[in-house]
Amino acid sequence: MSEPGHLLIFGLGYTAKRIAAAMEARGWQVEATGSDGTVDFEDNEAVMAALGRASHVLSSVPPDRKAVLDPVLDRYGRSFGLAWYGYLSSTGVYGDTDGAWVDESSPTGTGRRDARSQADALWVKLGARVFRLPGIYGPGRSALDRVREGKARRIDLPDQVFSRVHVDDIASGVVAALTGNAPPGAYNLGDDLPASGNAVTEYACHLLGLEPPPMQTLEEANLSDMALGFYSENRRVANGKAKRVLGWEPRYPTYVDGLTALARA
Repeated sequence: MSEPGHLLIFGLGYTAKRIAAAMEARGWQVEATGSDGTVDFEDNEAVMAALGRASHVLSSVPPDRKAVLDPVLDRYGRSFGLAWYGYLSSTGVYGDTDGAWVDESSPTGTGRRDARSQADALWVKLGARVFRLPGIYGPGRSALDRVREGKARRIDLPDQVFSRVHVDDIASGVVAALTGNAPPGAYNLGDDLPASGNAVTEYACHLLGLEPPPMQTLEEANLSDMALGFYSENRRVANGKAKRVLGWEPRYPTYVDGLTALARA
């Protein structure tokens, strides 16, 4: 177990805030860019000073899809020193596998997220710990909220499945890597039970005592391009490496556990 360090986070968003809070609770100093952060990403001098103080650096900044580049690496990558590096990536880098399992040895770069795949590969090459994340849910961002808001959908795709992960399980996985001796490389942080989006929506309705929304075709659902892209991919994500190497165990190993806890809260 390492001594408390100094963590610089690029992009203090929904997930990174949970990681920051967990590290601060362990006595770490945390700085971050973002609207709620302490450092202005556009202020080169301030960022360079923060990089100089940091023993560990974590980026949650997504790639620029139009420019197909990673904003953090593009602007500051040449100034990186000998710190520990981490990157929050996506299991979208694996593309569509027709429902088959993928692990960290599976090919990447075959899916719809070219910019993400390229950024993922750059961070791996840099020697970072790259955390590949499936669908993220948690307080304020779950099937429960979509059902309450009338935004939940059931799409008639009987064989479509995907993996997901509770935001607090991402935080615990990243904390394990930050505080342990995790070697560089990719780590899938997903739960133990890939399942259809319909099953998740139906369980959320059960918890709320509501009728599930009607089943629709993709055409009837009139989804955004981003959502249509999501439904075009079908895969199950294995998490065995994170369990073996990081000693990580998800607190919410299935959507049933996660949604039940959120409903009680």
